Amino acid sequence: MFIVLDTNVLVSALWSQGSKPSAIVSATLAGRFRMCYDYRLLEEYRSVLSRPKFNFDKWQIDWLLEELTVSGISVIANPLPDVKFTDESDRKFYEVAKFCNAALVTGNIKHYPPDPCISTVADFYLSYFAT
Repeated sequence: MFIVLDTNVLVSALWSQGSKPSAIVSATLAGRFRMCYDYRLLEEYRSVLSRPKFNFDKWQIDWLLEELTVSGISVIANPLPDVKFTDESDRKFYEVAKFCNAALVTGNIKHYPPDPCISTVADFYLSYFAT
């Protein structure tokens, strides 16, 4: 299954080991899901994860992004200019998800248009991890 992870999922995964976002990222790293990304997502991941307020070590960021990109799929997504966004910075995640026919997992679903491919962390976790 293809997956696109919003930046807030990566922040939460690094911030809180054992959390639902951490489980989703760990499963992705283990090969259960295959992450789709493009250069815009990688730039945002690195920029946000490097913010001083998070205090993540550079090696943590480098390791995580390296692991995700090595096992993931790099794409050049088609633009979707007709789709409306409350936060334009989230468009790139949606474009990559639609291009790859992937699930888009986010901690803030309000920023995205209604679409069944978009899931909250909690809903995605229930669908794929609940017993």
